[in-house]
Formats: sequence, C-alpha cells, structure tokens
Amino acid sequence: MRIYLYILAGMTSALLGWNIGQFFLTDLGLFTQFPEITLFPCIAVSLAFGMVMNEIFVSNPTRPKRSFQTAQKPLLIALGLGILSGLIAGIISQILFLPIISVPTPIVRTLGWLLIGSSVGIAEGLSWRWYSMEAGSKKRFQQRLKTSFIAASGASLAAAIIFEIIRVMLGTMPAQFKGVEDPIGFSILGLLLGGVFSLTNSPSYLAALRAGRGFEYREIKPDIKPNIQLNIQPDTKNHDQDSELPTLNQSYPYINKSVLSFVTPHDSLNEDEIEEGLSISLPGNQTITIGSSIDSTISIPGLPPHLADIQLENRTALLIPDKQFFYAIEINSVRTKSRKMIPLKHNYVLTFYTIEGDEINEEKYYRFVYYNRFLDPQA
Repeated sequence: MRIYLYILAGMTSALLGWNIGQFFLTDLGLFTQFPEITLFPCIAVSLAFGMVMNEIFVSNPTRPKRSFQTAQKPLLIALGLGILSGLIAGIISQILFLPIISVPTPIVRTLGWLLIGSSVGIAEGLSWRWYSMEAGSKKRFQQRLKTSFIAASGASLAAAIIFEIIRVMLGTMPAQFKGVEDPIGFSILGLLLGGVFSLTNSPSYLAALRAGRGFEYREIKPDIKPNIQLNIQPDTKNHDQDSELPTLNQSYPYINKSVLSFVTPHDSLNEDEIEEGLSISLPGNQTITIGSSIDSTISIPGLPPHLADIQLENRTALLIPDKQFFYAIEINSVRTKSRKMIPLKHNYVLTFYTIEGDEINEEKYYRFVYYNRFLDPQA
C-alpha cells in the first residue's frame, strides 16, 4: 500500500505542476518565449511539495491537523529549493537550446530533469529534519539526506532515458499522440521519484515506549519531606564509628539513563523522570526490566519489584511477564493469564497495574504505547 501512495503522489504532483505551468504560459503569458523557465520551477515545486506532504501524512495518518502544523517548515524548504532549482534548470535549458550552441534536445532535457529530481531529493532530505524524531541523530540525518539526493537523481536520470525511448516510439505514431509527450514524460518522472522514495524512506524499526496515562505531572507539596533515615553514633575517643549514609526512597517513575534515553528533551527537574507524552528510545538486541526495584531499567513506584522484561532482538520485541505478577499486566486492554511471552506490535498499549499486597489496585496504573518505528512526529 505504501508504494502505491508514493507513486500516486509523485504522478499527481508532476501533472499538477505541469498544469500550473501551462496556466502561467497560456493564460498569463509568462515567459512564453522561454517555456522551460516557467514550466520547470512549477514542476519542481509541485514534486517537492507532493513528496514532502506524502511522507508526513503517511508517517502520521491519524492526525491531519498535527501533520499540517508539522509541514509548515518542510514546505517552505521545498518551495525555496523548487523555485531555485527550477529556475536554474530552465535557464540552463534555454541557453543550451540556443541555435549557436546547438546541444541535442535529449541531453538538454536529461540535464534539466536531473536538476529537478536532485532538488526534490534535497528538499525531502532537508525537510525530514523538522518532522522526524530520528533526525535528532546527526549521522542518521546525513545518511537520509545523502540517500534521498542519490535516489532522486538516479530516478530522474532513469525517467529521462525512458522518456526519450518513448518519444522515439511516439515519433512513428500519429501526430495527435505527440501532444501528450510532456504529460507522459513528467508522469514517468513523478512515478519513478515516488517509487524510489517509497523504498528509501521506509519506516525505521526503532523501538520506543511512549508514556501515557499514569505519568501525569504531579506537584510536590512543600510539607512533604523525603523519607530520610539517619543513624548517627555518638562521638567516641577513637572516632572509628560507622555512620550510615542517608538513604532516599525515589518516589517518581524513572529510567536507567545508562541504558535508555528519551527521544525528546523535557523540562523536568529530574533528567531521568518519565512524564506523560515522552517517548523512551529502546536499545536493540537487549533485555530491559520493568518494576519498582532500583535495579530496574524502567522503575515505577507501586509496581512489584520485578513485573516484566522486554526482550529486544533486531526487529522484534517480546514482553515476558514475571511468573508471580503476570496478572498485573494488560495488553490492549486484555489481562495476561500466564508468563507466556507476548510478541509486541506497533501501537500495542501496555498497562501495568500497581500492587497492594497480592491484590491489584484497579485505580492506579501506568500506560505505555509501544512503537516499533517512529511514525508519530515529535510524539
């Protein structure tokens, strides 16, 4: 389904850009003597817009309002790069078309399409920084930009070659078919761009847990004092007494920052505190523990010392409930009935109930949403 959406977006954007260019040329009479200067910017902007918007909406299909807000900066980048590259391609094409230079038309067209395609790749790669959580990694961002540029350039070059072959074939057909050469050519360009982007922009299988209900902000009243126990021995002549250091009971949910990290920064006074709406990036090929123990990878007050493990291996994640407290876990509102391992899938809702003695506290629970790819921009 994903590849069809990208191909449809590419072809539609290309044809829309061509029609907008025809409006400027025929209705407004803009640069009629130099049609490429008008046509190429329209197609470049339309393709860049289409690819960027398609990626944003495919990545976040359930929140159109949020997607439109997220798309503002990426579309400005697409607009600027599209106009600039389109003008450059159009001007170069017009210069090479001059009788004095006399460069063959296929070469000129191929060069123009190559500039358009590469600009779409740059626009898609650069704008990705503003709507993807993955782009926080400098290495990942550079890799994405490079991949988008190379893939788009290759697709535009291939489209130009295919178009020239079709153009030769149309030359032996009735003259009325030659009137659709340009729409056919730009449709091929959009089709190939959409096809390569559907492959290079495939969703990343980066596991994450997004904190939900139960992690709401709670104001700590000033009269509540931390549980501090001091054992002070009277002074002795040899000063060799053993004084116990203060021990604190941590009263908020937190992560082990040596193993886990938050996808986005937050404003809490405690850097390791889990808050509602924050996403926790999970490591690959590792097992994390969930419970109330200080040694837990994710420690939550009120849970059993050890409630469950999440075993991560490549593109799979298995939830392994504790054999003693498995009944305090729900997966998609269904209570677990044994310690049997549960494969986690994208958008699974994990609910962990607190325990009072051996009984479940139905009123107090903590909820996560499991992601195996970052589809929700700035979740």
